[in-house]
Amino acid sequence: MELLNDMALFVEVVKVRSFRRAAEALGMPNSTLSRRISGLEKAIGLRLLHRTTRKIELTEAGQLYFDRCKRIVEEARLAHEELGEMVAQPNGLLRASLPVDFANIFLAPLIAEFARRYPEIRFEFDLTPRQVDLISEPVDVVIRMGEPPDSSLIARKLCSLRRCLYASPEYLRNFGEPNHPLELVGRDCLRLSAPKVDQWTLFNHEERVEVTVDGRFQLNSVGMLRRLTTLGLGIALLPEGVAAEDVISGKLCRILPAWEGRPISVYALTETRLLPAKTQRFIEFLREHLDSA
Repeated sequence: MELLNDMALFVEVVKVRSFRRAAEALGMPNSTLSRRISGLEKAIGLRLLHRTTRKIELTEAGQLYFDRCKRIVEEARLAHEELGEMVAQPNGLLRASLPVDFANIFLAPLIAEFARRYPEIRFEFDLTPRQVDLISEPVDVVIRMGEPPDSSLIARKLCSLRRCLYASPEYLRNFGEPNHPLELVGRDCLRLSAPKVDQWTLFNHEERVEVTVDGRFQLNSVGMLRRLTTLGLGIALLPEGVAAEDVISGKLCRILPAWEGRPISVYALTETRLLPAKTQRFIEFLREHLDSA
């Protein structure tokens, strides 16, 4: 890399035929520029410039080197400009793996806004709960809920989702509203398939209660869990944003409002930290909008 930088300095010196003017244009001390060119000559093993008090002349080797270097430096400059344009206006195909319910409930409106902001990006989404192999599969980013497993993947936290307790008005009319988390014992609790599915940890500021819950329904879909809760089949621990629309419409009521479950973290997983602009912008956009939601 240093050799390429010195090559670019050499081209600038030759263009203006002056160390002083080249140093001023480059914003560096004349002595530093002269030392870098001398180092370049030593690395090559040939003298490239004849230096006199009045002017600089190219040696035969210097002329050949300048003709080649000028093209290389120009190509590098164009490449940087093109990459700069790509960063300013990302384009190409963005492949992402998304959890089904989270994508439908939370991500769909954000994706629509992102797509309008970056019209040159095309999208291919795989909505699945399965483990995606970022190394062998053509996927740029994986969005997952819950703590990521220890692996070689790069995990960027997007947000934490508050979880609260909800039931339908019908359920509360039929069975009454609990006044303390321990009153959840013996109730029909709709549980999301997860480790310790029968154990709910609830917090009221510094107070913490572990409740062993039971019920007829255990499933792996947040959307279905919400729907069954609105139909009066029991009490559910849901992300606040998932239940918000049904709370507004009166289909769900928040119960035990002083208590919350452990938040669910949402992560973006990538194979590497060196991301193309389209992927980097997508992750940054989701982090900004989900974190403020």
